[in-house]
Amino acid sequence: MEQAKSGCLRLTVSLSLARILALFTSTMLPCVIAHAQVGSAPYPSRPVTVIAPYSPGAVTDGEGRLYVQKLSETFGQQFVLDFKAGAGTTIGMGYVARSAPDGYTLMFAASTYPIVPLIYKSLSFDPIKAFAPVSLLSKRSTLFVVHPSLAVKSVAEFVAYAKARPSAINYGTAGLGGIQHLSGAWLNGLANIDTTFVHYKGGGPMQTDLMAGRVHATFLSFLTGMNMVKAGKLRILGVANFERSPALPDMPTVAEQGIPEFEYSSWLGLLAPAQTPAAVVEKLSSELARIVKAPEIVQRLSSEGILIGSTPEAFRRYINVETERWRKLVNETGIKFEE
Repeated sequence: MEQAKSGCLRLTVSLSLARILALFTSTMLPCVIAHAQVGSAPYPSRPVTVIAPYSPGAVTDGEGRLYVQKLSETFGQQFVLDFKAGAGTTIGMGYVARSAPDGYTLMFAASTYPIVPLIYKSLSFDPIKAFAPVSLLSKRSTLFVVHPSLAVKSVAEFVAYAKARPSAINYGTAGLGGIQHLSGAWLNGLANIDTTFVHYKGGGPMQTDLMAGRVHATFLSFLTGMNMVKAGKLRILGVANFERSPALPDMPTVAEQGIPEFEYSSWLGLLAPAQTPAAVVEKLSSELARIVKAPEIVQRLSSEGILIGSTPEAFRRYINVETERWRKLVNETGIKFEE
């Protein structure tokens, strides 16, 4: 009798185990398989959003669109440029910092990026550590421009005009504490002049007022500035880089015109949220290194500066150098970002 009961017990356990396995096979196994298939899908398997934390009209509305278009063609998936401007680029940056680190939300970063941690001390994210560098795409010539109504044709004349008329020149910036503000304040300090800063919520509105003559001077990337210069809307006083622009070999630099310490280069790079898989970062970086050498990109952009397409590590080193350069400047000059 006991032996019979033991056999029944083993049979019951076996049947129960069989039912559990059957239940798992019919309900859970398909989910596991589906999850494995998603995880192993080649990147990108769906559209990718590239955030520009600037307003339309900034550098990402020109050069950035070229890269987004080429990435879409390369991967056969749509890369969408989405502008999220405001609060000195921190709205767009915060959005990307909080996004899933899966490669489907990326961000363009420009020259103002290393300045953000110097200005904003109480953000909910670390402006540097929250992102994984993907590639430094380019370094471009930067132009010191004025509205034609300002009766100056060189940096020396600009300085003399400003000294004779303190605060009379309205200097436009894309935002309080941004790269244009910092560069303008640095120029003021080196030249011992005083201009009136007029801060806008983005580059687009500032450029509109600059062309209309409501503000008189600023620094612009070559790509943005030359279009306005060719249209007769602006005048170039000098190139802000230490090196002359290959497209303007006869235009002297600001440093050559009596302010030897001054140098400001425009640049553009691509970032991903921190913890994005290294394989995704490397794949994007490798493709971008190829894209910047594409004939149509070279033809469009090479005269404006240097096309780079760096490795992630090289871009990380560049960000660190730029951050420390601007930090040293702020400390040495005592520039304040509060009005």
